[in-house]
Amino acid sequence: MDRRGGGNRVGAKHILQKHTGSRNPNDSYRKRPVTRSFEEAMADIQAVQKRLVAGEQFETIARELSECGSAARGGDLGVFGHGEMQKQFEDAAFALGIGEVSGPVVSDSGIHLIMRYQ
Repeated sequence: MDRRGGGNRVGAKHILQKHTGSRNPNDSYRKRPVTRSFEEAMADIQAVQKRLVAGEQFETIARELSECGSAARGGDLGVFGHGEMQKQFEDAAFALGIGEVSGPVVSDSGIHLIMRYQ
């Protein structure tokens, strides 16, 4: 059971920055190849963090920059339970309190910032 928000399911949005080592190095939203290195993707996600701290809306940035098909929905991945996402992503999402945003989370898909909403 999730210790922070209760329940066995969470709702989350994310901003994904892929790199050439990602399992699918293509921008799934804009339908183009990703050519940046891991280090460049990490620098990009850290720049996104600064924009969030400055008060920009998570959903707005997700639509602008996320390289996942969920970008069209402001990064919304919906509600999911244990075992439905990559472990690193899932562990980070379940550890967040509702309304919190993670630091950079590295998975096989790339580097994420995750916002839990449920």
